[in-house]
Amino acid sequence: MSDGYDQVAIVTGADSGIGKATAVTLAEQGFDVGITYHSDEDGAKDTAEQVRGLGKAAAVRRHDLTDPERAASVVDELAEELGGVGVLVNNAGTGSAEPLIDMGYGRWREVLAVDLDGAFLCAQRAARRMIASTRGGRIVNVTSVHEEYPRVGAGPYCAAKGGLRMLSRVLALELAEYGITVNTVAPGEIATPMTGQEDQPPRTGSRPGYPVPRPGHAREVAAVVAFLAGPAASYVTGSSVFVDGGLGLMGPQAAGALGSGDWRRG
Repeated sequence: MSDGYDQVAIVTGADSGIGKATAVTLAEQGFDVGITYHSDEDGAKDTAEQVRGLGKAAAVRRHDLTDPERAASVVDELAEELGGVGVLVNNAGTGSAEPLIDMGYGRWREVLAVDLDGAFLCAQRAARRMIASTRGGRIVNVTSVHEEYPRVGAGPYCAAKGGLRMLSRVLALELAEYGITVNTVAPGEIATPMTGQEDQPPRTGSRPGYPVPRPGHAREVAAVVAFLAGPAASYVTGSSVFVDGGLGLMGPQAAGALGSGDWRRG
């Protein structure tokens, strides 16, 4: 297989944060971009305008992953409008802040549907098209440091992101013969609306417990996604790349520095 896959990328949840930064970065690298959003239509339109401002085509669709089977059809719609799909970035996600013992099954399933079921079905749609094209492609699944490390109050999110890591590895095995790579990017705390912050330059020194003492910027995650989406990453598959400023290294170090048990309450 060559690296001549379709120069069309679909980025889910591209109305803000990491998704928006990724869509723009991929456009800078020459991709036309399909953009999905759940509720922020204005944000998605702004992303599309930025992509078009770089001389690339953009298409926008609403994407409600609480109904993942119906939502996955958007991959086919965007591929038809843009003339193929060579890259899929599964970025859309949701979270929770509730102890597992208090959580209703409906909330559990809602998070799993968005963060895991939706990613599976979108990857399946995209992979089928990549295989049919015989030109290969790239699938990048945006997970979290919580694909590896647990957090109180985030049970279904952690379970979904851990599941997405293993889903990606199985897909990497199954799709390699078709010239399709599958990897995950695992961000730490990134200054985006999802973490209660605006898209703004993170302030150095604001997170003294992190080896790099600040939150990350969405563009720093987008740069790693874009590398994995590009031809230079043709021999990288089944990998997880952590973009967390060293946060994941701090387990024993940080545990020994805690002076109270407040962490048990999230």
